[in-house]
Amino acid sequence: MSTIDTIAGSAYPASAAGQNDLQSAQAPALRFITCGSVDDGKSTLIGRLLVDSRAVLQDHLAGVTRSGETDLALLTDGLSAEREQGITIDVAYRYFATEARKFIIGDAPGHEQYTRNMVTAASQADAAVVLVDATKLDWRNPQLALLPQTRRHALLVNLLRVPSLVFAVNKLDAVEDPQHAFAHIRQQLAAFAQAAGIQVAATVPVSALKGWNVAQPHAGWCGYEGPSLLQILERLPHTPADTHLPLAFPVQWVEKFSASSDTSQGRRVFWGRVAAGHVAPGTEVQVFPSGQRATVAQVLDHARRPTGVPAGTSAGIVLDREVDVSRGDWLLAAPAGDGGDGFDAPAPAWPGQRELRATVAWMDDEPLVAGRVYWALHGHRWVKAKARRVVHRLDIHTLAEEDAAQLEPNAIGHVELLLQEPLPAAPFAQARVLGSVILVDTASHRTAGAALVHGA
Repeated sequence: MSTIDTIAGSAYPASAAGQNDLQSAQAPALRFITCGSVDDGKSTLIGRLLVDSRAVLQDHLAGVTRSGETDLALLTDGLSAEREQGITIDVAYRYFATEARKFIIGDAPGHEQYTRNMVTAASQADAAVVLVDATKLDWRNPQLALLPQTRRHALLVNLLRVPSLVFAVNKLDAVEDPQHAFAHIRQQLAAFAQAAGIQVAATVPVSALKGWNVAQPHAGWCGYEGPSLLQILERLPHTPADTHLPLAFPVQWVEKFSASSDTSQGRRVFWGRVAAGHVAPGTEVQVFPSGQRATVAQVLDHARRPTGVPAGTSAGIVLDREVDVSRGDWLLAAPAGDGGDGFDAPAPAWPGQRELRATVAWMDDEPLVAGRVYWALHGHRWVKAKARRVVHRLDIHTLAEEDAAQLEPNAIGHVELLLQEPLPAAPFAQARVLGSVILVDTASHRTAGAALVHGA
C-alpha cells in the first residue's frame, strides 16, 4: 500500500471485513509499529514476538533457519533486497494474538532514505515501539547522545498523533554493565521526551535475540521489575475514532447502477471511509465543493447491509436524490438553515480553506523550497498547492526552531501553503483525516511530504 493511500485513509467497501473480525476480540486489536535507527533490532524483535506467541508455522520457521540458527529478522524482511542488504526497506505487516488481545504489527524501516515508509506505517498506528540499540551509545556516560533516527522517529510519531509511545532499549545483553547502561539511556530518553513534549507510556529493557522482557518478564534484569513489552502492549489504549465531530465523508468510489440496485433503490452508491462523525439514514449532507444538499436515504456497510456507520468504518451512502458527486468530493454535515436568501448555499460544517499552515515531514530527495508547486492530496481530492513560505525548520538535536529557506530530505518544519482550490481542511490535532495532506511532486509523481495542518 502506498504512502498516499495509507495516510489518506483509503478503503474500498470490502476492506472493512478484516477489521470487523479483529474487533471481535476481548479488546480492540492494537495496530503498532516498531521504529528507530537502522540495525536496532526491530525485525528481530517482531520475529521474537511472533515466535513466542506461537504465530509462526513450523515450515515457515524452518525456512529462516540457517546452520541450526534461526534468523528472526527474516520473518518480516521478505524482499530479496532486504535479505541481501540486511536492512528493512518497506513496511512489513504481521498479525498475531494472545489470550488478551489481537495485534497488527508494522515493521518500519530505520534507514533515513526510507523515512517516508515509516511515516506511512505510523499514520494509522495506535502505538509505536521505538527501539534503542544500547551498543551504539556511549552508555557509560550519563549525558550520552541519542541517535538522530531515534529522535526523528519519536518526533514523527508524536506529530502523527500516535497515542502511545514505548521506548524499548535493546541489546543490553551485549554490554558489560546492563543495569547502568539502562539507567543512563532511560534518563536521556526521559529528558528528550520532556523537552519535546512527548508522552511516554513506558521504557523497558529488552533482548530481542534472547527474548528477555519481550513476551515474558525477566525479573530483576537491569534493575527493572516491570511488565514485559508484550504485557505493556496488551494494556495500551486503542485510538478512538473522531466520532464526536460533525460528519465528514471523502468519496473514494462511485458505484453506478449495478447489481446492487436492489439495496441502493436504483441510485448511485458513494463508497469511502467515514473520516469524522457518524452517518445514518436521515442525515443532512452538503456536497463539497458544489454546495448541493441532500439527505442520506440509506447507509450500507462492507457487506451491503443497511446500518449506521461511525468514523473509521467503510460505508456506502445512498442519497435521497441525484446530485453531482464524483471521486474526490466530500459529503459534509449540512448546517441548519437554507442559506437565507435562497441563492447562497449555507456554509458546510467544515469550511473550505485555501491557505494552510502545516507541519511538514519532508521525504523527497529534492528539497522543499518556497515558490515550488506540488500536487496536494486531501482525502481523495487532488489540487495544486504552492509552498508560499518555509517558516522554520526543527533541529532534531536541540529541538530549536531555526529560520530556513528550504526543507531538506527528512527534515521537519512549518510551511505555509497556498491552494489552487479550497479544501475542507481542519487542524490535525482536531481531526486526523481532515488535517492530513500529502504533497506529491508534479513531475516525478513521488510522494514528497506529509503535511499536518495546524491552522489556516
